[in-house]
Amino acid sequence: MVHVPEATERLSVRVYRLLLLIPRGRVVTYGELARAAGCGSARAIGQVLRKNPDAPAVPCHRVIRSDLSMGGYAGQVTGHMATRKAELLAAEGVVFVNGRLLAREQLWYFPISVATDAGH
Repeated sequence: MVHVPEATERLSVRVYRLLLLIPRGRVVTYGELARAAGCGSARAIGQVLRKNPDAPAVPCHRVIRSDLSMGGYAGQVTGHMATRKAELLAAEGVVFVNGRLLAREQLWYFPISVATDAGH
């Protein structure tokens, strides 16, 4: 069994809990999720998400890049998993045109209180 550092495990738990707060039909950026999780790195969030053992029940497909492009899914930016992410989002009414989120109103921002609580 691989030993996961305790801090990494705590970050994963915070991130997965935050994902459950994102409403269907809304998306959040890696950066916003990092802020809410009390983590300074959007890349670290991506590493946590690629290992999500409960996708799509824990909806990591609702996380997109800051340039409003779709980003990857399960560590892949092309291929079957990327297609799966697009299908999941489309089923929720999230539309991408020319590779970018069509409706900025679908961006989700965590309340400041959630971000403060996530650090504990």
